[in-house]
Amino acid sequence: MSTKTEPALVPPELLARPRLAADVSVHEPADEGASWLIQQGQARYFRVQPDLARLALALNGTRDHALLAEILGAPWTVDAVTEAVEKLAAGKLLDNGEAVRRSDRRFKFVPPLTLQFTIVRPERLLLRISPLVKALTGRAGTVAAIVLTLTGLLALAGQSARVGAALGQPLGLGTYLAVFMGVLATTAVHEFGHGAVLTHHGGRPGRMGVMLFYLSPAFFCDVTDGWRLPRKGQRVAVALAGIATQVVIAGGAAVASLFVTGAARDGLLVFAFVTYVAGLLNLVPFVKLDGYIALMSHLDVPHLRDRALTDARRAVAGVLFGGRHSRELPELGRWAVPFGLASMVFPLYMIATAVGLWGDTLQRIGVVGASLMLCGVGYLGYHLVRGFLRVAREARTGGAGVARIGAVAVLLTGVLAAVLALVDVPYTVSAGYAVRDGGKVELLLPSSADRSVIEKGAKVRLYRVGIATKSETGRGVITDDRPVATTAPLSAFLPVRADTLPTPADGYRLRLTKTPEDALGGAVVDAGTMPVGQWIFTKYVLPAFRW
Repeated sequence: MSTKTEPALVPPELLARPRLAADVSVHEPADEGASWLIQQGQARYFRVQPDLARLALALNGTRDHALLAEILGAPWTVDAVTEAVEKLAAGKLLDNGEAVRRSDRRFKFVPPLTLQFTIVRPERLLLRISPLVKALTGRAGTVAAIVLTLTGLLALAGQSARVGAALGQPLGLGTYLAVFMGVLATTAVHEFGHGAVLTHHGGRPGRMGVMLFYLSPAFFCDVTDGWRLPRKGQRVAVALAGIATQVVIAGGAAVASLFVTGAARDGLLVFAFVTYVAGLLNLVPFVKLDGYIALMSHLDVPHLRDRALTDARRAVAGVLFGGRHSRELPELGRWAVPFGLASMVFPLYMIATAVGLWGDTLQRIGVVGASLMLCGVGYLGYHLVRGFLRVAREARTGGAGVARIGAVAVLLTGVLAAVLALVDVPYTVSAGYAVRDGGKVELLLPSSADRSVIEKGAKVRLYRVGIATKSETGRGVITDDRPVATTAPLSAFLPVRADTLPTPADGYRLRLTKTPEDALGGAVVDAGTMPVGQWIFTKYVLPAFRW
């Protein structure tokens, strides 16, 4: 954090006789061995040393730096007070002469892509059920939760073939709706678990409501007050409470699937599998989810990920551009940089995996799906460019020369351009198929599909598509030169068991070389190879503009 430019936000006369901003407060240690905390608003906490806490408490707007140093005594000097005041100003913790806006707005945007809507402040309700939480988190309740979680995993393992079938075939609309509502309800209980455990340990949850998390609906509960808990074990418990709630519910659903059949069993198996996987992903510490909060609480290192990312960027900058760089997390030894690199790469991996998993399905539903895919790919590209610029900025801060940074940037750009232009990859077009009356099989193209590569003799693979996996069940060859305007049932483009809800499509007759097992399903047209750059543009950019 720079101390030379940021303090200009506070007028010089207020820096000379500083005082804390109206929304900033200082909290004494809650227990022996705990840290002092500086709190700004409802969501920002800073763990500070006792000497800095004493200085913050003394900032009342009437004392200059010399008087503060005299009152506080050793180790404070006038220069030390000045430096500390500048850092507090840079952190926007000092009064800058402007009124602090205290807002109870229900809507809140959290960068980069989260919109929160507050429904309730659950403190009173959670206080009432605190005795129940105490019973559930006791030894007997913990043992019962572990047994149910493990039993559910064994139930899924024993039905692995059925789980694979449920994930790899279309399900009914009612089943999908039930799974979606179950996941949404579980997310709500997950967040409720965080707040309940925080209340049990004496904290105060802030807001609770619904949000769009990277365009996906979810719930949230503000448990930032957990940083005031005196023991790190309590903070870890708050962080992991949601995951524990999730896997217990998943275990119950998996066990319940043993006693039902048909669509109900498939729905329970899919719900249990998705909920277990969501809990596992929540444990990954490389993104700001529960696993990361738990790790940060266990290590007792605030802003662990951001500081590790800074160390990783500085390490990369040192390798590429040279320069001398300090460490943000020297206390973590050698693993801070690898952790930061993993935190840098993992979100990109998640986005790329989602694009690979859902890309074909989204593109089958036309311009809307193609536009969503373009947003995902664009977001991936944005992160790559922003990451490189941040590394270059760290290089300049570390003293690297502009000439070397420019030369490396040109070299990397050249390598990227060569890869995009010279490396060929297979190109395919996502579509659907349907077996019509009389046994005729039609390839069905949505409006966003690339028709320029669809020609007589092109090879087509036919698939059974599920919510998470797909399997090839047939093959064919296009026998038409031109398409026929027709309609396609929803099942041809989405993994839904529904022969209705027709949508406009172009149809091509197929000559089968391998008969598919289903009358409806997904299809992929093999269209040769093309350079990577052309492939990205043709597969992910152009479909969003085809109407």
